[in-house]
Amino acid sequence: MGEQVWRKSGIGGPEDTEQFKARITTLEQQVIDLELKLQERDDDLAAARAANRELMAQLNRHAD
Repeated sequence: MGEQVWRKSGIGGPEDTEQFKARITTLEQQVIDLELKLQERDDDLAAARAANRELMAQLNRHAD
């Protein structure tokens, strides 16, 4: 009975639920992948900043 009401309401049926679950799984994986890429970029940026600080410190030492 609940399934019939669900379908008649136009909201969708159980088959839609499976599609949504598959889409959620895909999106969750995409989020994980993007978080990893973001972490890699953060690490690269931190390394570049550290190198820049070191180079600036060397320049300042040699300028004196």
